[in-house]
Amino acid sequence: MAGSIFGTCFTITTWGESHGAALGVVVDGCPAGLPLSEADIQIYLDRRKPGQTKISTPRREADQVRILSGVFEGRTTGTPISLMVENTSQKSADYSEIASYYRPGHADYTFDAKYGFRDYRGGGRSSGRETIGRVAAGAIALKLLKELGIEVCAYTKSIGPISVPDGRFDKEAILNTPTAMPDYMANEQAENYLKNCMMEKDSSGGVIECLIDGMPAGIGEPVFDKLDAQLGKAILSIGAVKAFEIGDGFAVSQAKGSENNDAFVMSDGRVTKKTNHAGGILGGMSDSSQILLRAYIKPTPSIFRPQETVNKNGENITVEIKGRHDPVIVPRAVVVVEAMTALAVVDLLFEHMHAKMDGIKEFYRK
Repeated sequence: MAGSIFGTCFTITTWGESHGAALGVVVDGCPAGLPLSEADIQIYLDRRKPGQTKISTPRREADQVRILSGVFEGRTTGTPISLMVENTSQKSADYSEIASYYRPGHADYTFDAKYGFRDYRGGGRSSGRETIGRVAAGAIALKLLKELGIEVCAYTKSIGPISVPDGRFDKEAILNTPTAMPDYMANEQAENYLKNCMMEKDSSGGVIECLIDGMPAGIGEPVFDKLDAQLGKAILSIGAVKAFEIGDGFAVSQAKGSENNDAFVMSDGRVTKKTNHAGGILGGMSDSSQILLRAYIKPTPSIFRPQETVNKNGENITVEIKGRHDPVIVPRAVVVVEAMTALAVVDLLFEHMHAKMDGIKEFYRK
């Protein structure tokens, strides 16, 4: 299977299936000398693991990470870093029935169309558990960014019709609410909305916002490897994401140039902007202001009400999905968006290091 590798200078390769023995990732291109422990990675994996709240799947996994290579005496060695998380709570019998039909909203049909064979246990490679490798690798990228004074922060902006009002932002609430919303009032409203969805045997979608602060100007390439294009690829590679925005996003189609352009001004001896409709990216490169992106997440496709589909014999049938599933994907996907954002940014930061001859000369003169 191609397509399991992301990045050019800082690359990750994820591996494993939902109901296999384990999942993991190999990270290549991480410089030597970065302090790194399993605890540094576990913090992020704990944010995405199942079974922690009433609005997540009851599947309980420790999701305990092991560093197999690339770290010695608490520091990275510059060699490939291999990370593994064992699966311990598979219930493959819950999925044996779906071997014969295609679940609506899932990759069952497209996997069969492409390969003629699929691992039907929990979706196999197309399961949300694949994101374990992304989050583990993203933890390393986020630590690298912190060393450079760059911060990435993702959170739930909305679930169904419940949205966090502009101007209400409590960063502490992101880690303390089941919905990962930065507002306790909106969280309570969203929880009540999800309770109704669960009573109706249905699910909900939502929106995740992500902020990047501290980015220097000029990161990204002006043609195919634009910063926004690479971020878009990273975020849209997450299975549940169906749309992506930078800055004002879809709203720019209804704006006038005089409204959408961000005026440049001098402040404390440096170039800044009066507004940030562009979301921190101009011409595919960072402009040093805050970068804002949004990921639009679809409702969980596994719902417990009857649905129409077809089986492998070409017959129309009605099915009721079994197993353990999230009524909403959004809260657990927040850290995945954060991780993929960090991975894209680190990759382009490393690529940027050879952009200027003066910089190369300065480095090798030392």
